Amino acid sequence: MTVRGLWIISHENGGNLSIRFSRRFSTVEHRAKSLAGSSYVAVPEESTFLQLLLTELGLSDSGKNYVALRDDCLYRPRSPALELHVDGPGKGILWPVLTVSQGPLILACLPLVDVPPDPRPPLASLLSVSQGLTLLAGLQTFLLGSGSKPDSEGLGSRLAMLPSVLLQVCPLGTPLDVPLPGTPATPTAPTSAGTQKQPAWKTGLHRGRAVVNVGLIETVRSMQYGNRSRQDLWDVYGTVTCKCEVEGVLPNVTVTLSLPPNGSPLQDILVHPCVTSLDSSILTASSVDNYDGSAFSGPYKFPFSPPLEPFRLCSYTSEVPVPPILGSYQLKEEENQLRVSVTLKLHESIKNSFEFCNAHLPFFNRDQMGVVDMKLSSGQLDVSKEKNLLVWILGQKFPKSREVTMEGKISFSGPTPGPSDPLCTKLTAYVKLHFKVPDMTLSGCYVDQHSVQVYSSAKPRIVTSRELQSKEYYIWNSTGTAPVSSGQMMM
Repeated sequence: MTVRGLWIISHENGGNLSIRFSRRFSTVEHRAKSLAGSSYVAVPEESTFLQLLLTELGLSDSGKNYVALRDDCLYRPRSPALELHVDGPGKGILWPVLTVSQGPLILACLPLVDVPPDPRPPLASLLSVSQGLTLLAGLQTFLLGSGSKPDSEGLGSRLAMLPSVLLQVCPLGTPLDVPLPGTPATPTAPTSAGTQKQPAWKTGLHRGRAVVNVGLIETVRSMQYGNRSRQDLWDVYGTVTCKCEVEGVLPNVTVTLSLPPNGSPLQDILVHPCVTSLDSSILTASSVDNYDGSAFSGPYKFPFSPPLEPFRLCSYTSEVPVPPILGSYQLKEEENQLRVSVTLKLHESIKNSFEFCNAHLPFFNRDQMGVVDMKLSSGQLDVSKEKNLLVWILGQKFPKSREVTMEGKISFSGPTPGPSDPLCTKLTAYVKLHFKVPDMTLSGCYVDQHSVQVYSSAKPRIVTSRELQSKEYYIWNSTGTAPVSSGQMMM
């Protein structure tokens, strides 16, 4: 949530209302202009803004019984989100201008709405409105203190402190917190994440039992060629994400990653800045260096003071002996037909329980797909002739043999050409696998629920999960050419 501008209005000695403080944020305004495009409405000058706001609040032209913009029966005020009708070169409606009034003060801000203005979204769907109002309420408490009518000297001193205070609580128009009564004007050193409190502007404060979620996701990639002259490649990249939902002060937490007895050490470990201490040996293992078997093999302990939002605790790579699914793909051209043969074998170490497992076979630079005659040992086939695509849906389990095959012929005799690709010409083709395996990782790495330590009296519920998923998992046609990389695959 960001704000385009902030205004504080109060009575002068003569009784007239005037802007006592204002702040605009040019970076947010630039973003508002980019988002709105041709419907962008610029924030007018201070005097114009004040007049428009007072008219909308019914505080101007008090001697006139009727003002069209204010009193017309077609006008329906939507307090506290007001709309200001701006005239001139950048004319239009400025919305939503939020206001909070108490005692001698009127506080207003213009939050950035990052959804299309037409049709206008309902206020209840805009999180920036509720957050903006809470920000104004916090500033109001800071300025007025415990009473609603502070003396002019006290109000003046707090208004003088606002520029320094906003640097801390709303840098560059992004509210991080609200100032408390008596906040010092001098900058303070940033506090550690372990003493952070939920920002007062952040709606949706966690209620109920505290929860700490730790999720481990490993992503495997592979390039398989089915040719002895080309070396197959695969790699594993893991990430650990955390989310701490605790009311009030966030506690210190320690998460431990463990490996099975025969597991390969984790490599290329990167950690979030919130990690407070770390054994230096954890960071020494690198996939670039030759592995000599002496690398630290766990357990890997990560003590940290969590930030308020979900975050990535660490990432790593791992060397595994084989990819989870080994494949073979052969294409042979016969007149205007292709003979297709695909074999997939699930490795014995992989859990035979998928959330999903699909194989995509695209065919490029050919006429539109015609007759498809395929025999499957398992699963079902989805044919998209418009896209020249076969989708082999393998479901959630391989058969007991852990091997599946697909064989048959495809003709290309459609009236229109199919999709093109500059790389996949002639017999250069591939099978791309998409799969996800819950409750397992290829490296064997896991987070034991009982190893997560939370230093808090709240005794939060610990939730851990892990999964293996594919990304860029290719099996190339062994009878055609294929792109070959001589170096390491990079995530």
